[in-house]
Amino acid sequence: MERSLRVGAAVFNAGDHHAAHDAWEDEWLSLDEGTADERLLHGLIQYTAAVYHVGNRNWSGAQGLATSAGAYLDEVASDYRAVNVGGVRGYLERLAADPEFGERAPPVPLRVNGSVVRAADLSVEEVADAAAVVAEDYEAFDESVLADAARYAREEVESGESTTRFVALLFEFVGDRERRGLVYQRLGEHVGRRRGREADVSGLFE
Repeated sequence: MERSLRVGAAVFNAGDHHAAHDAWEDEWLSLDEGTADERLLHGLIQYTAAVYHVGNRNWSGAQGLATSAGAYLDEVASDYRAVNVGGVRGYLERLAADPEFGERAPPVPLRVNGSVVRAADLSVEEVADAAAVVAEDYEAFDESVLADAARYAREEVESGESTTRFVALLFEFVGDRERRGLVYQRLGEHVGRRRGREADVSGLFE
């Protein structure tokens, strides 16, 4: 649970408000309805959707989701699972009363264990999850490229390589929305070269 909370929080805090829900949805759907965990994830998913609608100036959608998200989170302790539920609830109350408030005030960043979670705070496994979530949300990004980049990043860490190119680019891909297209292009080039080297040696000793 903590891993998915951290991944979704990092994606949300990077500004990918629509994509963030994908980090929580599978786990949320597996939970019994009405449990504290289910209400937490349900509320966070609707929070991200409300913020997304603010960005599109869909005031009725933002207001409705802010109201329902607040209702789910009202049943959860303010610091449940060390998430800043209370702060999120306060923002949702303001948004439900005046959805255009969202244009005047940025959304409350998500905190886990007392800290705002950024891409740089994630582990390699978590940032691989986050990259997959982001790729799933954008047609421009080939999910297989990100999956292979994550595999190569794990190999860099496991082998203790001094140059961790794939690790660095994955963190940059998740955390830097403004340069994400360029970072993805570089990732794609490195993945392509690595795939080529793997193809060159495939079957040599069979």
